[in-house]
Amino acid sequence: MKAVAHQTIGFYPGYRTINQIGYWEEATRKVVLERLGQSTALRFFTANEAPLAQAVVDRVLPQDDRPPEQHIPVLAGIDERLYSGRIDGFRYEDMPPDGDAYRQGLVGIDEIAHVLFGREFVRLTHLQQDSVLLTLHDAKPPAAAPTWHHLPADRFWRLLIDDVVGIYYAHPYAWDEIGYGGPAYPRGYMRLDHGEPEPWEVEERRYEFEAPADSLSGAFTPLGKLKRGAKS
Repeated sequence: MKAVAHQTIGFYPGYRTINQIGYWEEATRKVVLERLGQSTALRFFTANEAPLAQAVVDRVLPQDDRPPEQHIPVLAGIDERLYSGRIDGFRYEDMPPDGDAYRQGLVGIDEIAHVLFGREFVRLTHLQQDSVLLTLHDAKPPAAAPTWHHLPADRFWRLLIDDVVGIYYAHPYAWDEIGYGGPAYPRGYMRLDHGEPEPWEVEERRYEFEAPADSLSGAFTPLGKLKRGAKS
């Protein structure tokens, strides 16, 4: 199959996993192509919830560096999972079902936005939106946001992050970004030692990146030394 060229995001310019499609068996090829052609229509989130959910996802994992035609439909992936009722096979006893958790969590995010900045999340600046989400990351939502009195902020944040990251990195465009070799069956991998690239992979080219000034992407809180007896 002829290689297809497009703008590649990440450290592997010119690399496209999909160019290896001729080496995959039919079932694998079908799964990967379905991800490339995934619909962005939403069936779980309501028309009122969708703009807020999209704004949240866009701040958790921004795709500003991608041209529009290469955006990975993360929200659509979450929506499809919730609509079809797929779960990880377990649920914490202090958490509602995933669909209910998302609906409650979105309400709670708007509550935090009102407490901190006096308006809805979707009307905030990027930096303000990051500040709202940081309270969930730190599991310290403001006490005046009532949803978080019964919905554990840390568990909701983990649910959100697991979905966003899992869906993003299951997409072939993300594979291009990280230089992932793609499905190994039936061809397999031949260079298993010393980090050597496969013949069809490209050399990594690193570049410097600075977080945008209107975000908290470059901020972090050092963990410091663990107290004696504490578990990591």
